Amino acid sequence: MNAVRDVCVIGLGLIGGSVLRAADAAGRTVWGATKSTSDAASAVGDGYDVTTDVAAALRRAAAADAVVVLAVPLPAVRAVLHDVAEHAPRCLLTDVTSVKAPVRDAVRDVTPDATYVGGHPMAGRSVSGWPAAEAGLFEDAAWVVAVEPGTDLGAWREVATLALDVGARVVPLGPGEHDESVARISHLPHLLAAVLASVGDTGGPVASALMAGSFADGTRVAGSPPGLVRAMTEGNRAALLPVLDEALGALGAARGSLASTGGLAATIEAGHDATRRIARRRATAGTTVSVTLSAPQAREALLGVGARGGRITAFDGDVAVAVVP
Repeated sequence: MNAVRDVCVIGLGLIGGSVLRAADAAGRTVWGATKSTSDAASAVGDGYDVTTDVAAALRRAAAADAVVVLAVPLPAVRAVLHDVAEHAPRCLLTDVTSVKAPVRDAVRDVTPDATYVGGHPMAGRSVSGWPAAEAGLFEDAAWVVAVEPGTDLGAWREVATLALDVGARVVPLGPGEHDESVARISHLPHLLAAVLASVGDTGGPVASALMAGSFADGTRVAGSPPGLVRAMTEGNRAALLPVLDEALGALGAARGSLASTGGLAATIEAGHDATRRIARRRATAGTTVSVTLSAPQAREALLGVGARGGRITAFDGDVAVAVVP
């Protein structure tokens, strides 16, 4: 095993392209593959080692013992995993998709010989494709590196190191906890933005002429590519449904209060207080996340990464490492 692994990225849109650029900037040997001829041509034009031949890129990864990063939309994951199973079946595999449990289950089903550690960088924009990618996209962004009983902690350390190398801070989370969290802070907001945009549009030219900052803030992510939004929200159905029910319940309570008493104080004050609590949490030195691990070497493996600069969010349970600066 190399001290610092090469990196092979499959899928070169905004996130995959940014991983390739950032890993290259960090001094890694990198190459990538995409089925998009336009993205491949743009990447090659920018001086990167990119092909449209996914199989060839994976064979090279197998020969070099590289870490393979899957950066394709969730609906395409299984198809690419079949390529991995054929051309790099025992590789160290990670991904950057927005749900973790479904990808983990697909890996176990399609390419069980791979050593898999799930990942999800919490960074993005409402534009897509290689031209939107940038090396600095992950700077100081949270990057979930999934961990659960049975996780190969040596592999976890390597994936976490890659995330640290591209400027992110690592947050170790179980797949289920990750999926429930992103349902609340990413997937539900996309749905609400879509609804807000539709309601605003129904107001016609007059409403459009009056739109200002609050509408723009609330609907920004509705401009994201619909296919990508569908992939992450529908792919996280199990976690998103109860969170959506919670939001609908709160809206129903607001509607009932407005209809019966004319007042919205409870809803508005609860939201204001929640915003202040969130701001206080984000301003603290670190966020505590509970992870239960049975592996006796967990502390040593994770501390080894924390020693690289203390950019792992603090967590407790069976292991405890450095606090984010």
